[in-house]
Amino acid sequence: MAVPKKKTSQSRRNMRRSHHALKPVNSNECSNCGSRKLPHHVCTSCGHYNGRQVFAQNVATEEAAAE
Repeated sequence: MAVPKKKTSQSRRNMRRSHHALKPVNSNECSNCGSRKLPHHVCTSCGHYNGRQVFAQNVATEEAAAE
């Protein structure tokens, strides 16, 4: 069984973990409605992608969300 010969210092441990931090989410503005969306994804609020309507939003779902 492998056992470390020396204690790993806090500095060395933290340098190893320096890449473990979460990166901020990259988001773009929808060209149709202006809401934030992930790049190369369909806008969840209006259903547009690349300047065209990909899917129609369900009217019943929008009314339920408004209430």
